Amino acid sequence: MLLYVTLGTNNLSRAIPFYDAALAPLGLKRQRTDEVEAGYGADDDVRCRLWVTKPFDQKPATRGNGSMVALEAVTRAAVDAFYAAALANGGTDDGPPGLRPFHAHFYAAYVRDPDGNKLSAVCERPE
Repeated sequence: MLLYVTLGTNNLSRAIPFYDAALAPLGLKRQRTDEVEAGYGADDDVRCRLWVTKPFDQKPATRGNGSMVALEAVTRAAVDAFYAAALANGGTDDGPPGLRPFHAHFYAAYVRDPDGNKLSAVCERPE
């Protein structure tokens, strides 16, 4: 359904270490980088599906209230690793790893990137 997602940043050199570390446990890695953006995707995908970029209109990046990118995690351990890496690389807590009431196996963690964008990693498998 989604082709790609973009998240704005005001400081790409600060955002890259955060995303490199936080997305690695989810099997995503940086595949493209230039002076205004970094693109992330899975090894088996020909496209970057998540872009971190300076806004095209040259205005400051702002976070969207009510906006969040949820990323799939294969295991609960990957959710835990995502959360730990995000916090260790400039992210802030927005909900520690744990089961959520959405269904019996919805295990998620929520963080904010250094620009305030909200991200989650979710494992929907029993473990």
